[in-house]
Amino acid sequence: MSESDPLTAPIDGAERKTAGGVTRDIVRVGNGRICRTIYYPGFTWEKDMHPAVHANLCLHAHVGFLARGHLEAHFPDGCRRDYVAPAVVFLEPGHVGSVVGDKPAVLIEVDFEGDTAEVF
Repeated sequence: MSESDPLTAPIDGAERKTAGGVTRDIVRVGNGRICRTIYYPGFTWEKDMHPAVHANLCLHAHVGFLARGHLEAHFPDGCRRDYVAPAVVFLEPGHVGSVVGDKPAVLIEVDFEGDTAEVF
């Protein structure tokens, strides 16, 4: 992450969380949040997030814009989604994901915490 890169630099006034191989800046707006999540090269749900959150699957919906990088997601039924920037992203709860390649993936999301899937 570079302070000189506006896509990855810290966001003034944002709440910053780092866990399981990702950095997330969160800004509350009305009833929702705008989140910028940076997934680092080599990130996989199984290796990085599972130990941090103790869940086999991501139970959160993701709706947003992949501004940089390459993400893939898998569902238990065998469905697979592949996103290469620039791309609009929609992932239902119940997936695992990973970064493809040697560059970070930067996802900008509109988020309603536990209600994201229902709102969208």
